Amino acid sequence: MFLFLLALSLDAQIVVKAVGEDATIVEEEHFEDSIPNNNTDTEFRVQQLIAPVSLFAVGSLGFIPEVKELVIDVRDNVLDWRGDRTTKVDDYLQYVTHISYYGLSLAGLDAKHNYVDRTLVFATSTVATVVLTRGAKYLFSVERPDGVDNKSFPSGHTATVFMGAELVRMEYGEEYPLIGVGAYTLATAVAACRVYNNKHWVTDVIAGAGVGILGAKIGYWLLPHTRRWMHKLTGHDAFVYPMVGNDTVALGVSLTF
Repeated sequence: MFLFLLALSLDAQIVVKAVGEDATIVEEEHFEDSIPNNNTDTEFRVQQLIAPVSLFAVGSLGFIPEVKELVIDVRDNVLDWRGDRTTKVDDYLQYVTHISYYGLSLAGLDAKHNYVDRTLVFATSTVATVVLTRGAKYLFSVERPDGVDNKSFPSGHTATVFMGAELVRMEYGEEYPLIGVGAYTLATAVAACRVYNNKHWVTDVIAGAGVGILGAKIGYWLLPHTRRWMHKLTGHDAFVYPMVGNDTVALGVSLTF
C-alpha cells in the first residue's frame, strides 16, 4: 500500500511523493530526466509538414477509381495468401510506442524533455490525432474492406501507433537513432496487420500514418503554449519524476512556486 506524504522543502518546493517501503528517487539530482533541449522541436517549420501531408495525399489517391481498383487487387491478394488466419496483435502493439515514450527514460535513456513536458505533448498529440482521425472518418465515410462500417479512412490504429513512433523519434531519435528506426518499424508492422486483418485498405493505413505523424508534431509545436497554460491554471511549475524501491514503482510530483 502506498503512503502519500505532503512535505514543504527548504527550497520553497511543494513535493507530493507517492512512496512505498524503501522507495528511492530516480535521478535525484534536481529531479532531471532530460538532456539539454534547444527547443527546435517546438518551432514550426513548413518542411516538417512534408512527410505527414505527403502520406495523407498518397492515401487519398484511393479515391481515384483506377487507384481504387489496384487497392482492391492488393486486398484480394492478401486474403488469398492469408486464408482464414487473422491476428489481434495490432490491437495491443499500437500502444507500445506510447509506453516507450515514457519507459525509455525510465530504462536509463536520456530524453529531451522532462515528464511534465512529455505528458503535455502526449495529451495534445492525442487530442489532435483523435480529432483529425475521427473528423476524416466522418467526412469521407469510406466503407471498410470487410463491410463492417463506413469508417475506414484513415486508419485509427495506424494513426495511433505512428503518433507514438514520431513522439519517440522526436524525443530520443537524435541521441539514439536506432530507437526511432525501431519505433517506425513497429508502427509499420501494425499498419500491415490492419491490411492483413482486412480492416483497412492499404491507402487507409498510409493516410493514417500521415495523420499520426502530424498529431505528434502538433503536440511539440504547442508545447510552449500548453506549458504556459498549465502554469496559469495551477500557478506553479510542475515536475513529475519516477521513484523505485523494493517491489515499488511510483511517481512523485514537484510543484515549484
